[in-house]
Amino acid sequence: MKYSIGEFASILGVTADTLRLYEKHDIVRPMKDQHNNYRYFNDLDARNLLTSRWYRSMQIPLQDVAGLIKDAPCEQVMESIAAAGMQLEEEIRRSRLLLGKIQEIQAELAQVSASLYTCKMKQVPGMYRIQQTNKNHLLQKEDLKDTVQAWMELLPFTFYSFRVENKAGECVCGLGELEYSWGLGLLAEDQMKLGVCLNDSVEVLEPATCISAVIVSGHEDYLERGAFGFMLEYVQARNYKISGDISGKILFTERTGNGSKTYLEINIPVEAE
Repeated sequence: MKYSIGEFASILGVTADTLRLYEKHDIVRPMKDQHNNYRYFNDLDARNLLTSRWYRSMQIPLQDVAGLIKDAPCEQVMESIAAAGMQLEEEIRRSRLLLGKIQEIQAELAQVSASLYTCKMKQVPGMYRIQQTNKNHLLQKEDLKDTVQAWMELLPFTFYSFRVENKAGECVCGLGELEYSWGLGLLAEDQMKLGVCLNDSVEVLEPATCISAVIVSGHEDYLERGAFGFMLEYVQARNYKISGDISGKILFTERTGNGSKTYLEINIPVEAE
């Protein structure tokens, strides 16, 4: 028998658009009536369509399905199904990693109120970072473009971080302008889980014992010493020595009718004098 596109779609539980797409890939081959240019499908088209939908249900790409419909030795069918299974296993692995990261972020944000302008000792894990700014001004570096693009694809495992240089322990506690930069960061443990390749444009921040706190900053504010002055006083009062560069990250930005404010986590590496 022959069926119009509407009849055929209705019988097989698909849309006319799906039929047109499968026709485009030569999976179904309707006959054209020379008088009215209508397309008519037959029972063999139904078999091909159902077989192709079976392949697609296993997330085999449509282009590969078209190849299987045209020429499908047993070995090729088995290989295609095995490849689909491996792809799904990888997607499940990545989804589990993503769920773990989302739960980690949720737990971190749940502690924001308790950490707001409150100093505490914290073990900060090692991380990798790419420098994208000088202070708040974006850098235009050709050698960074590929890395930045790759790391943007890793969100939310990557995050926007800053680094304040503390050369010889003088810059942070002195009176001069802070030397800092912003850029995407990636925890060392996440780099290993995701198998991210590193290159010479990536900075390394070693794990450190830090005085940590959360502050609120205006969305367009420059990073200034006064913003975390209370932390420097805390360090000094307890006779700690700042042992490296200060680092931190954006936790989130709150936007209301009164404007925007950004919550920043600041980590000052310290050691006992």
